[in-house]
Amino acid sequence: MSLDKSQNDWGWIKAKDFMLFNPKESIKKGTVVKNVPMDKIEPKTKEIPSYELTEYKCGVKFRNGDILMARITPCLENGKISQVSILDYNEIGAGSTEFIVLREKEGISDKDFIYYLSNSEYFKEPAIKSMVGSSGRQRVQRDVVENLEIYVPPLETQKKIGKVLSFFDKKISLNKKINKNLDDILDSIFKENFIKEFDNDNNDWKIKNIGELPLIITDYVANGSFASLKENVTILDYEEYAYFIRNTDLKSKSFQKFVNKHSYDFLKKSSLFGNEVIISNVGDVGSVFLCPFLDKPMTLGNNMILVKSRDDAINLNFYLFLLFRSNYGQYLISTITAGSVQSKFNKTEFKSLELTMPNDELIIKFNNLVSPIFD
Repeated sequence: MSLDKSQNDWGWIKAKDFMLFNPKESIKKGTVVKNVPMDKIEPKTKEIPSYELTEYKCGVKFRNGDILMARITPCLENGKISQVSILDYNEIGAGSTEFIVLREKEGISDKDFIYYLSNSEYFKEPAIKSMVGSSGRQRVQRDVVENLEIYVPPLETQKKIGKVLSFFDKKISLNKKINKNLDDILDSIFKENFIKEFDNDNNDWKIKNIGELPLIITDYVANGSFASLKENVTILDYEEYAYFIRNTDLKSKSFQKFVNKHSYDFLKKSSLFGNEVIISNVGDVGSVFLCPFLDKPMTLGNNMILVKSRDDAINLNFYLFLLFRSNYGQYLISTITAGSVQSKFNKTEFKSLELTMPNDELIIKFNNLVSPIFD
């Protein structure tokens, strides 16, 4: 069934008849344009947070309202699909060749509806299944997506759906900006209370190895693959007993890997309960995260170190998270990082790091101050 402009009911239509794929635009080579590389797209986020100003050489071209949909693995699986709103009137931008650009067709489709449709599993799954290429560099076959039969409402209904869902995305965007401001406040409080004191040689503070602190430090499955654990650990792409949390999931705040109860029990030393400090120690060395609270049990993936306080009365988690995220903490990590092929450090080296530690009273006061912000 084709989608007639006058019909009142939903109908079937091929994607290429409903929307434009990589619509033609012209940019003269050497023109300075707003350029969007793949790393500027945040997973499952409608707005594009930033861009680069570069001379145009090649890449997809787009206007405001167009949707940028990643066509390469694992970006598409992670939800790297956004709608352009960074351009001025009649301005043309450019981006990575690893995007497919989707645009509304006048009188047939609505740009906001296309954005939410492209984010649905209904649309993404066939695209993901069409991927071909070498492992790790597979790409969507555009003709498969173009010929996908989709079930859509008439234009007025599309606009109503897009308007309602866009309202929620605007609220999400506002919340993210609020969280970013709170994050900046946390860094400022930490710098004011501690970083300056590091430079002042405060006599009330003690220099201690991390291994001497009341902490649980685990890298149970770090520095290796699951090749030797296949009989006990199976990583799943569908919901199961517990989340299996990797570095890439923490960065994207999108948790899509799971393990069953047997695997979770086998990895129990790496169980997570929320607010643990997680530090990447292989490859992407020095990425620091505070574990979120999720709706299922959680266990940690490989190539990361788990750090959590043993003492709830004097909880060091917030302090250590902000410390290792700071320039000072990143410097400390760099002093134990080595590897010509792949950067890494191990748990023993981490435990040997010397920290200038405030007294317990100051830690308690700090926690009372920052806990509401973390909440």
